[in-house]
Formats: sequence, C-alpha cells, structure tokens
Amino acid sequence: MATSTTSDPLPSRTLPSHSAYPSDASPAAPFVRHDAYEAAQTSKGEVVREDLKGKGKGKERAIDLRGFAAGTASGMTKLVVGHPFDVIKVRLQCSPPGTYGGPWECLKTTIRAEGPRALYKGATPPAIGWTLSDSMLMGSLHQYRLLIARFESGWRSGWRDDGAGLGKDGLSKGLQLSLGGHFVAGLLAGQTVCVVACPTEHLKARLQMQTTGPRLYTGPIDCAKKIVDVRGVRGLWHGFGATLMFRSWMGMMFFSYEVILRAFRKHVPDMKPGTANFLAGGLASNTFWMGSFPFDAVKNRLMTDSLTNPRYPTWMSCARQIYAEGGAKAFYRGFVPCILRAFPTNASALLVWESTMRFISAEKLATSD
Repeated sequence: MATSTTSDPLPSRTLPSHSAYPSDASPAAPFVRHDAYEAAQTSKGEVVREDLKGKGKGKERAIDLRGFAAGTASGMTKLVVGHPFDVIKVRLQCSPPGTYGGPWECLKTTIRAEGPRALYKGATPPAIGWTLSDSMLMGSLHQYRLLIARFESGWRSGWRDDGAGLGKDGLSKGLQLSLGGHFVAGLLAGQTVCVVACPTEHLKARLQMQTTGPRLYTGPIDCAKKIVDVRGVRGLWHGFGATLMFRSWMGMMFFSYEVILRAFRKHVPDMKPGTANFLAGGLASNTFWMGSFPFDAVKNRLMTDSLTNPRYPTWMSCARQIYAEGGAKAFYRGFVPCILRAFPTNASALLVWESTMRFISAEKLATSD
C-alpha cells in the first residue's frame, strides 16, 4: 500500500467514448468496484477510474476542488497547534536585541505580564487567513502536481484529461511525478499563496508585537484600517517581496517530503500511511525552516516596522540592519521556538491534509520509488 496520496496512483477521468465497466478489463487487470469509483490493477500500480454515470456525465472539471477543501482542514490544524510558538518566534525576531535572554525567558515574560491568552495574540487573522492560504497552498500544489505530471507523462492536455492518457486497453496510464516536478510544484504553490499570506501575516505580526502599555491596535480590523490610512490598500501587502522569497522555499519542503516518503516505502515498507505522512511532514518542515528562516526574519521586521517613521525602505536595507546586529547568527534569532513548533505543527497539518485527501478520494499520482 502506498504511503501518501500525493504519490499514490492518479484516478484519471474517462471520457464517455471510453467504457469504464468491468467487461472491458483484461484478465490481468480486474476491476474492483467501490461507490462511484472503479479500480484496476495494472503493471504501473493501482489505477482508479471515475464512473461517469449519473449527474454531470460527460463533463470534465479543469480544477479539482478537493485539494482546496483538504487545505482548509490543514490550515486550522496549524493554527491550533502552532500559534503560541509563533508568538514567541516573532517577538524574538522583532524586539530590540537584548530584550529577551532567549525563548524560555520570552515565554515566561509574556505569560507573567500579559497572561496565557497572550500566546494567541494575533490569532484572528490567521484563523481566517491561514485557512484560506493553506486551502490555496495545498489546492494549488495538487493542481500543479497534476499539471506537471501530465506533461512529464506526455499528456498534451495539461489541466484536462482529453483521453490522451489512455492505453490500448482503454485503461488510464499511471501518472508519475519526478522529484524535480515535486520541487517545481511546491515552489509555484508557495508563490501562488503569497497573495493571501502576505496581508494575513502582516496583521498577525503587528498584533503579536503588542506587549504591555498602550495598544496601537484594538484588533485586526483596526490594525488594517490604520495601515490603509497611512499606506493605502497596497500597504497591507508591505513585505510582499520578502514573503515571496520566504515562501519559495516551499519547493524544498515538498521535495524533501517526497524524498522521505520514498525512503520510507523502500526501507520501511510496512509503515502505515498515517505514520509515514506525519514523520515525513515533520522532517520536511525542519528542512524548510533551516533554509527559509533568514527570509522570515526579514519579512517580519519589515511588517512590524513603524508606520509613521519606518526604518527600512527596502528588504535589502532590513537584511543589512539585521546582519549588523550580530552577523549571520542574527538572522536565526527565534529559531529554537520555530523549530520546536515546526515538527508537530506541519506534521499534524500534512497528516490532516493527506488523510482528508484519502477520505474524499482526490486525484492521486502513481507511486514512484
């Protein structure tokens, strides 16, 4: 059994001109019927075909929304598990050097001065934004994987199955995505989601940096209004360039995720899919953060800069200032709570996404070792 839906066989839709009934299957590829789907075992692995009988017969969908639905569940999981760690990380990144002796002191100071609820400061924007951004991230990742896999497999149809992927026996050919394809799909998905992620993280960071004393913002709506008053609507996307560079590392995350899953299939073939997804998701997130953290530091500094008296005109000037505060090591201030947060948060989120994709029978790719 495959360990991941993202590397499992792809259920390619048949066209009305191609029969999808058991009588058409060869003895070597018997069909097993389950609900609206029919499965056939081929030399490339399990291939699942959709029965087009009933409502919507003969219609093709260019985009499968099930990946977006699974991403919504993933986003909510991230918020619940990871937000307290994120508060500590942002405060260590954006406070003046020497404000906190380390993550533990930052945690104690925050709880002592503001109470435990402070660990969920700024949670409202990501409650909405992360749900939307993870839906967009994982949904677009799903679509990019299918698109790239079809082109790699010689399907000229791109987004749609026009029948070019059918063999002589009328059965769909198993699509396989290369490791390079996984990298490109992750990179494109990471860049796609920046449109939603940037304003969400902007509001979140400003609210998280409110400690004791008079508050600049009473909530996310007030924060957004004050940003727009000073910088216009475009001001909500302040730090977009740094966000784009930061989230481009999603290519490395999903590349390493697939590498780890393939290693599990090869060396631990009896591992359950859920366990493999959880471990691979956690380890891949660590790979992501080790490379992307400096860009996250620059992004958060830019986003929490003063509205009326900004210190950083560009992301490069911000990067230079961080470097001046302690060299390359300064870019990794707040890394400990981040890496502690990364494994459980992303492992749980990817497990939820993969499990949801399996549950709703989303399109899958053929296993490739």
